[in-house]
Amino acid sequence: MPNPTEARSAASGVTMRPAVASTASRFASLGSAQVRLTDGLLGQWQHRNREQTLVHSVEQLRLAGNLDNFRAVIDGATEPYRGRYPFLDTDVYKTLEGIAYELARAEVDVEPSVREFYDEAIDLMQQAQLADGYLNTYFQADSIDKTPWSDLAWGHELYSLGHLIQAAVAAKRQLDDARLLDIAVRFSDLVWQKFGPDTEETLAFCGHPEVELALVELYRETDERRYLDLADLMVRRRGHQTIGSTIFTSEYFQDLVPFVNLDSVTGHAVRMMYLASGATDVAAETGADDLKAAVLHLWNDMVASKLYITGGLGSRHSDEAIGDRFELPSERAYNETCAAIALMQWAWRMLLNTGEARFADIFEIVQYNAFAVGLSDDGCAFFYDNPLQRRADHMQRSGYESDGPLLRRAWFGCPCCPPNIVRWVAELQDHVAFVGDGALHIANLSAAEISHDGLELSIATTYPWDGDIRIDVTAAPDAGRDIAVRIPAWARGAIVLHRDATSEAAAGSWVRLADVAAGDSIRLTLPMPARAHGADPRVDAARGSLAVARGPLVYCAEQQDNAADIDTIVATPADVRALEPERRDIVASGPSVVLHGAVETAAIDPAELYPELRDDTAHPDPAAREAARTHLTLVPYFQWGNREAQAMRVWLRTV
Repeated sequence: MPNPTEARSAASGVTMRPAVASTASRFASLGSAQVRLTDGLLGQWQHRNREQTLVHSVEQLRLAGNLDNFRAVIDGATEPYRGRYPFLDTDVYKTLEGIAYELARAEVDVEPSVREFYDEAIDLMQQAQLADGYLNTYFQADSIDKTPWSDLAWGHELYSLGHLIQAAVAAKRQLDDARLLDIAVRFSDLVWQKFGPDTEETLAFCGHPEVELALVELYRETDERRYLDLADLMVRRRGHQTIGSTIFTSEYFQDLVPFVNLDSVTGHAVRMMYLASGATDVAAETGADDLKAAVLHLWNDMVASKLYITGGLGSRHSDEAIGDRFELPSERAYNETCAAIALMQWAWRMLLNTGEARFADIFEIVQYNAFAVGLSDDGCAFFYDNPLQRRADHMQRSGYESDGPLLRRAWFGCPCCPPNIVRWVAELQDHVAFVGDGALHIANLSAAEISHDGLELSIATTYPWDGDIRIDVTAAPDAGRDIAVRIPAWARGAIVLHRDATSEAAAGSWVRLADVAAGDSIRLTLPMPARAHGADPRVDAARGSLAVARGPLVYCAEQQDNAADIDTIVATPADVRALEPERRDIVASGPSVVLHGAVETAAIDPAELYPELRDDTAHPDPAAREAARTHLTLVPYFQWGNREAQAMRVWLRTV
């Protein structure tokens, strides 16, 4: 019998369907059998993920005892549960999901320790699962004085099942390995029996959404309608203030009002994004108009009032929560890395359901900024929260993670983000292209090879470092195929060259090329000047400031690159437009593009914290104030924090 972890390919008969495999959505994603990342930045991330982050995460999971928790509940073992949280099984599940993708890449070799972890973990899970299908090492442990299903608010049992399902679906689709799927199906059937529509638990749901989108994907994989129905129930049961928690409010759990009546994204940011993703999936499969309207309203409100310029979401360390509209502080921004991943999951689902380029625009901003900043350049250290400013005297004072390094950390007591990064990066190719409306759509601009229905494309680019993109059609059926390429919303003046015809493409749209043929070459030129962005005046934290972006990248000032105190730097939109890009090695992994140019500095009077303002000082004349020119260097936000722990800021003063 062949080893189920042997690397397979589409040619061997494995479907390798994408992570989101809807057939009911308007568009359908292409998966790893059809999209391969090559030598661009996303491909480099994926290589680092396989060679560094994944190996590191497996080591940390072994050290933390996550697999020991499974051993401790097998055959009467009585070892104590290791860790303080009831959801630590999910760190194994998320890692297994990423491993399944890496083992399936026929062109790569995976570190033996990773392969061993995969098989060992599945074997332990098979032994630890109870006869009725239940599996959760926290509640099964002798050292924990709680029984299954006794704490739906905080037990995370269904949340954990959700991650188990996603790992199981990945293993089946990528490797044709059904072992995890058997475990997940047995557990899901138990949940149906316990919490389905014909039970007494008519208001039961998990305190942490995640199982909803996973159940929809299980339905797509098995064609068992009960999983979709259960997902629909779980989305709609929230909102009646029945969660029963005495620690946080109903709003924290998205339980204050029904989902379809939510006025705005609210509560715990990761919970909200997983719930919205699940509701979007349910809407796609059932056609429910109320859910379709709700997710669209929530999306529009979020983008208009609650999203950081980096694409980060969650302005409060307290409750890891989304704040009020326009409550977007910089130095206390939480912006959990898991929230960025969940937001991209929601954005991709909204894109597949509508085809509107604006959802891919937000996906891209999050990908290159709020998400990418969560991982160090070497792939072995992580940010849990991602502020937009670091004060010079800042020390880590963040709840249970109050000790350790001042920047990224090798692991956490609550390590939900690192394995989430592992699985997401392993699946990047599943979020590059989709088909529908008679065309193959390229949504995520990256160096890649794409093959679908007789059409084969090779994309060469160093995007996002520059805006030159070449798409070569290496094969096409005689009838030809249409290609649609996303033109980002920031790319004003984009030029498309195809068959000696040059045209300008509208920013924030799709450019469609009809009947492409083998041998065609398509050139896109996306101008990338530095841009100055202000903020809505209701964003008090950014009033009187500007942020700098180039292409999809947000930039920041790190103190080590600048002679002047970065708090004294004063920049104008004209200064930003004059900034020059320069290739420079600021991280070990390779060249980056920094921006540099001349700006003013303004003296800060330290005499008073709150000086009285007079008519002649309220709006000082820049020419009259004590100002000096200084050289400003800005680096991509996602690369900050890879050197010394010094001050950083995204928003620069304008006065």
